[in-house]
Amino acid sequence: MSQTGETLRKARESAGISLARMAVLSHFSKGHLSNVEAGRRTATPDVVTAYEQVLGDHMRRRGLITGLAAGVVAPAAVSELIHRGFTAALGAGAGEEQWRERADSLGRDYMSVGAAELQDRLAGDLVVLQQHLGTPAMWGLAARFLSVYGKTTGEAREAIRWYRMAAVAADRSDDTDVRVWVRGRAALALGYEGVALGVSDDLADQAIALADRPSLGRLNALMAKAHVAGVRGDHRDAVTHLDAARRVFDRTGSTEQISDFAVPEWRMATFTSMLLSRLGDPGAVEAQEWADRTRPASLPRFATHIELHRGLLLVKSGDQAEGVRYARSALAGLPAAKHSQSLRLILREVERAAA
Repeated sequence: MSQTGETLRKARESAGISLARMAVLSHFSKGHLSNVEAGRRTATPDVVTAYEQVLGDHMRRRGLITGLAAGVVAPAAVSELIHRGFTAALGAGAGEEQWRERADSLGRDYMSVGAAELQDRLAGDLVVLQQHLGTPAMWGLAARFLSVYGKTTGEAREAIRWYRMAAVAADRSDDTDVRVWVRGRAALALGYEGVALGVSDDLADQAIALADRPSLGRLNALMAKAHVAGVRGDHRDAVTHLDAARRVFDRTGSTEQISDFAVPEWRMATFTSMLLSRLGDPGAVEAQEWADRTRPASLPRFATHIELHRGLLLVKSGDQAEGVRYARSALAGLPAAKHSQSLRLILREVERAAA
C-alpha cells in the first residue's frame, strides 16, 4: 500500500464514510478508489482533491490530508519545469510557426486527452513559451495556451485566474479575433458548467463589445450568455441568445471536427443540448440526437456529456430518481481517466435539481 493511498483510506474511515459512499460523492468508481487506497493505482491529484473536498473541514482539522494533492506531483513537476525553462532560455527555441502547429495540436488533444495529463504537458509548454513572447503573434498563441490551461484546472476560482491572464495576453496580440475568442471561450466554459455566472456574463459582454462581426469567439460568447440566463431560470433571455448564436453558427461554424478552437455541428448541438436540458425544454431531445448523429466516434467523453444531459432533462421533466440514476450510470460507464471537471459539475447539477 502506498503512503498516499493509506492516508486517503485512514481519512475516509476516520470520517465514517464507506468506500461505496465515497465513490458516489467523489464521482469516481468504487473499484478505482479501492485500487488507489491499496496502492495498486496512482493517487493522482484529481482523486486526492476529491477526497479533500468530500471530507471537508473535519479532516482538515485532523491534519490528515491537508495539502496532500500538491505533494503528490509537486517535486517531479517543479524539477521538470525548471529544466524546460532553462533549456528554452539557453537554446534557440521553437519558431512562431512551430508554436502555431503546437497550438493546433493542443486544440485537438484537449478533446481526447485527460485533464491531468494535458495540464502537466501544458505547464511545461507555458514555461518554455514565456521565453519567446517577443511579438504580438506569440502573445496571441500564449493566450490560447493559457485559455486551455485554465480549463484543465479543477476549481472555478483557479480557472478564472488563468482566463483573466489569457485575456491580458490576447490584448497584447493586437488581434481582435483572438481577443474575442479568448473571452468568449472562457465565458462559455464557465456558463456551460454553471459556475461563476457573474464572471461568465462579464467576459461574454466584453467579447461581444469588442467586435460585432460573426466569429467563433462571438458564437461562444452568445452561447455563454444563453447558459447564464438558463442557470438563472430566465427562459426567454436564454432562448433569445441561443437564436442569436445559431445565426452566427450558420455563418462561422467549423468544418474541423476535433479541436477546442473549433465549433462544428456536433459541438454546437452539445452546447444546445445542455442549455435546453437545463430549461426542461423538449427541444433538448432533438439537440441530443443531433449531437449523437454528428459527433466523431473517437470522442467518448463528449458522448457522456449528452447522456448526462439526458439525465438532467429527466429530472427537469419530473422523474428525479430515474434522472439521477441515469446520469450517475453514464458517468460511471466512462473510464475514470476520461472524467473531467465539466462532467462532474453536470452530475452535481443533476443531483441538485433532483433534490
